[in-house]
Amino acid sequence: MSDRYILAVDQGQEGIRLDVWLARQSKGMSRSRIQQLIRAGLVTVNAQTVKESHKIKPGEQIEVNIPPPHPVELKAEQIPLNILFEDDFLLVIDKPSGLVVHPAPGHDAGTLVNAVLYHCPRLEGIGGELRPGIVHRLDKDTSGVILVAKTEAALSALADQFKQREISKEYLAIVLGALSPASGQIRTMIGRHATDRKKMTAVPRKGRPAITIYDTMEKLGNFSLVRLKPETGRTHQLRVHLAHVHHPVIGDEKYGRRSSWNLPVEVKRQMLHAHKIIFRHPGTGQKMEFSAPMPEDMERLLDYLQKMQKAEGRM
Repeated sequence: MSDRYILAVDQGQEGIRLDVWLARQSKGMSRSRIQQLIRAGLVTVNAQTVKESHKIKPGEQIEVNIPPPHPVELKAEQIPLNILFEDDFLLVIDKPSGLVVHPAPGHDAGTLVNAVLYHCPRLEGIGGELRPGIVHRLDKDTSGVILVAKTEAALSALADQFKQREISKEYLAIVLGALSPASGQIRTMIGRHATDRKKMTAVPRKGRPAITIYDTMEKLGNFSLVRLKPETGRTHQLRVHLAHVHHPVIGDEKYGRRSSWNLPVEVKRQMLHAHKIIFRHPGTGQKMEFSAPMPEDMERLLDYLQKMQKAEGRM
């Protein structure tokens, strides 16, 4: 069944756009979703349909009808999930490498979204559709912590935290060489590559500011284990930044060169892991922190490099 709300405009609120006013009154519904409802004739003012630009007046009675969500063309699939936390608002998942987050051309099944739809068959509608809310993304071959909103209110609240840079994320990476200085900041513009539209670049014709804080945790011969904290959230930001300063992530064939790794152990993907995330709970406002342990393939490579370092030290 649909939800029906009747609201009254109070004194002192005149002159505000209807969509803006409703966004302020609602608990987590996005302005774009409200505009969809208005355009569909599901919002009336004194029983009359109006445009989203309608300027409200004191005494007006506004009725909002929210239809039940309709399913999208996504198939629920029984894919195992390593769930670190779950409640009525969100899921915190430790995503394995190799798992695509969201369906796209060439990946319409076997994704994190398909798995979440199976795990949460009673998801609340997001944007009028029955689907999970992907708050942020991880590349297919990047492992680690990812947030998935289960309600539109949670999605809106978490997206706002990302927009205001209130969410802190920390990554671990094994990179080529030793960064100098060992700790610091990488600040560039990032945009689409001029000739390869599937790649990003730190020297674009047009781009957006990107900032990454880094700290070398361990030097291991011609490799390093580094901690990365993105201050911005550009596509492929960490991989692009590290390649830009000539210390690409090991295993990153898009931004690095396999010939430069010179490793006797097999590396099947980029050695990049979303280790930690800190945010405010979208319902309670409580500070929450979750971390995912380094996956086995990175642990294996790190152990090998540490043993090689010790062996060289004894020579």
